[in-house]
Amino acid sequence: MKNISRTLIAGLLSLGVSFAVQAEEVQVAVAANFTAPMKVIAADFEKTTGHKVVATFGATGKFYAQIQNGAPFDVFLAADDETPAKLEKENGSVAGSRFTYATGKLVLWSAKPDYVDAKGEILKKNTFAHIALATPKLAPYGLAAEEAMKKFGVYDSLQPKFVQGESIGQTYTFVATGNAELGFVALSQVYEGGKIKSGSGWIVPANLHNPIRQDAVILSKGKDNKAAAEFTKYLQSEPVKAVIRSFGYDL
Repeated sequence: MKNISRTLIAGLLSLGVSFAVQAEEVQVAVAANFTAPMKVIAADFEKTTGHKVVATFGATGKFYAQIQNGAPFDVFLAADDETPAKLEKENGSVAGSRFTYATGKLVLWSAKPDYVDAKGEILKKNTFAHIALATPKLAPYGLAAEEAMKKFGVYDSLQPKFVQGESIGQTYTFVATGNAELGFVALSQVYEGGKIKSGSGWIVPANLHNPIRQDAVILSKGKDNKAAAEFTKYLQSEPVKAVIRSFGYDL
C-alpha cells in the first residue's frame, strides 16, 4: 500500500495538482464500506495539498439524518446514489457537485477458510445459525444483500437467522468475530492484492442486485471551503481511481 501511496503522489504531481497556499480542514462523512481506501486517499491528499481531512465513517442513512439536523460535514461520500440525489433536490448540497466515485461489490464472506463456496450454495444448504447483513433501511449494501437473497430464492428461509448491523462496518465485525458464521459485506473490506485476503467468500453476481453506485457531493456547509472543492476534484483523478480499483471497486 505504501508503493500505491508513493505512486499516487507522484502521479498527481505530474498532473499538475497544486499545493494549497493556505491549508484548510474538510469534514467528510464517509460510508463505512469505503473506510480502507479513504484512509489511504486522505493521507495522500493531506501530503499533497497540506489540507487536513477529518473523516467520520458510518451508515449512509444515519448520515443523511445527521446532515438534515445540521451536522458539520462539508463533503458526503455515500454508499448509494439516491441519498446524494435527494440532498441535491432538497438544496442541501452544491449544485453540480455530485458524481459517482465508485461502484461497490457485495460479497458473502466468512472468517472461516473453505466455509463459503464459490457459488453461494451454502445459502441454500442453510446449515448455519446466523447470517449477518447491514440494516437495509440504513445501509445500501444491506439493501443489496436483501435483493440478492430474494433473487437467489433464499430470503424467506434465512430471515429468522438474520443478525443486522447498523452499518456495513458493524456487519463485518459480526462476521470477523464469529458472532455470525457468515454475512454479506463489502468486497473492499476483505479484498487485497486482487483476492479475498482471509477466510472464504463468494462475490455476489451483479445481476442479483441493483448496482451499488456510490456518489459523492459537496454539502451546503462546504460550498465556500476550498479544501472541499480540492478533495472532490482529487477523488476524481486517475491515480486515485487506481487506488479505488485496488480495493475491489468498479468505476
